[in-house]
Amino acid sequence: MKIKSILLMAVCAVVMASCTSYKNVPYLQNAEEIMAAQAELPLYDAKIMPKDLLTVTVNTTDPEAAAPFNMTVQTAQNLATSRTSYSQPVLQQYLVNNEGSIDFPVLGTLKVGGLTKNEAEDMIREKLKPYLKEVPIVTVRMSNYKISVLGEVARPGTFTVSNEKVNVLEALAMAGDLTIWGMRDNVKLVREDAAGKREIIELDLTNAEIITSPYYYLQQNDILYISPNKTKAKNSDIGSSTSLWFSATSILVSVASLLYNILK
Repeated sequence: MKIKSILLMAVCAVVMASCTSYKNVPYLQNAEEIMAAQAELPLYDAKIMPKDLLTVTVNTTDPEAAAPFNMTVQTAQNLATSRTSYSQPVLQQYLVNNEGSIDFPVLGTLKVGGLTKNEAEDMIREKLKPYLKEVPIVTVRMSNYKISVLGEVARPGTFTVSNEKVNVLEALAMAGDLTIWGMRDNVKLVREDAAGKREIIELDLTNAEIITSPYYYLQQNDILYISPNKTKAKNSDIGSSTSLWFSATSILVSVASLLYNILK
């Protein structure tokens, strides 16, 4: 009976160790305080960074006048369908170099690094005025705006963001949210700025102040890493080396019980 009691206590200890405190699970726990105290925040607008891929379209009522500024490229699909009248041209993409510049048709080198999408559109529109009779509609899009989520989430991976705007909670939703083992009060954000400097920022998702943080909205190429909590680490140990110990203990208990029955 003593042996069975010891085994039962060991199982209970493992189960209790695997339980996670409720206060470490919910997000934005002090939301009422933050909503009452926060000031009006400006709308986020992503800035163009080195190695971004941009598409730039120029539209006017005279398509022929705008054509020199809307370069297209031939793709394998285009070449295969070029004999039909339904082939869709693909716009040229412009790679932002390390100096933050792109080479644009007719206009030459344009410094777009550090500008928001709207600022880049305004700048290009201004430079086009000498070449067009009317004010054109200029649209700049980032083709490779992506973020990565790793660690204790349901579906880790790299995700492309089509609207060029994503916050921390949306990024986690893309990855299927944190598992119960993820550390919600110590999410690590890895970010590289335009000069190549990298930094690691720790975010606490249980604190509603995250929504007022300058790191609430993610930049292109940001990486979120969710560390496993101590319970997951302990369970990992139990699942490897400790499982062997439990197996050996079970065998010894069985042998002891057999000997006891034989010798009594």
